Amino acid sequence: MDYIALAAALVIGLAVFCATVVCVVALCRAQRTDVVAVVRELPELAHTLARRRRR
Repeated sequence: MDYIALAAALVIGLAVFCATVVCVVALCRAQRTDVVAVVRELPELAHTLARRRRR
């Protein structure tokens, strides 16, 4: 594995970690009703993204 691939993997890993932290903090700070509303919409969002990917 060369240094460029290693650096790219580290950058992608760091980006995923930062996005996870931001999402967890946002969920912790949100009102309970907001979190429930978002969780209820997740299956529809997943269905929409899957349908878009098939095109």
